[in-house]
Amino acid sequence: MLDKKVTELLVDQVNKEFYSSYLYLAFSNYYTDEGLDGYANWYMIQAQEERDHALLFMKYLQNNGESVELEAIAKPDIKLEKHIDPLEEGYKHEQYVTSLVHNIYEAAAGCKDYRTMQFLDWFVQEQGEEERNAEDMIKKYQLFGTDAKGLYALNEEYKARVYSAPSLVLD
Repeated sequence: MLDKKVTELLVDQVNKEFYSSYLYLAFSNYYTDEGLDGYANWYMIQAQEERDHALLFMKYLQNNGESVELEAIAKPDIKLEKHIDPLEEGYKHEQYVTSLVHNIYEAAAGCKDYRTMQFLDWFVQEQGEEERNAEDMIKKYQLFGTDAKGLYALNEEYKARVYSAPSLVLD
């Protein structure tokens, strides 16, 4: 049985991960409207990853005898005006998600819930990757994205991204 506070944080994270997916769908829609199908593809895949993260948290809770109440997903409250806006908002959002994962980890450590800490180790590593990817996209855009040829090349690069299911497996 999981600690009550840890359970609450994990359930909240399920809903936050679904919001992340929704946010990245909004970014994908923005880039589709802008004619940047590669960027749209990148964020569509990112939305799939976030949905999978939510399902991993949900499955972990269920495997530990906890039920999950799904909340309504809020409409992303962002204004996207420039091509760099989703990139910057995405980076800020990933930093926020990292802080959430760290908060759950801290709560689990506080009650010596080693099983949850081990489960969260994957997410700690994943968030490092997510932040690096987001920061890399900003840097590339700043270097090359303001030039039409550079933007085209980046768009083509992101068009090649394919979905890969999370490597964390729960039974």
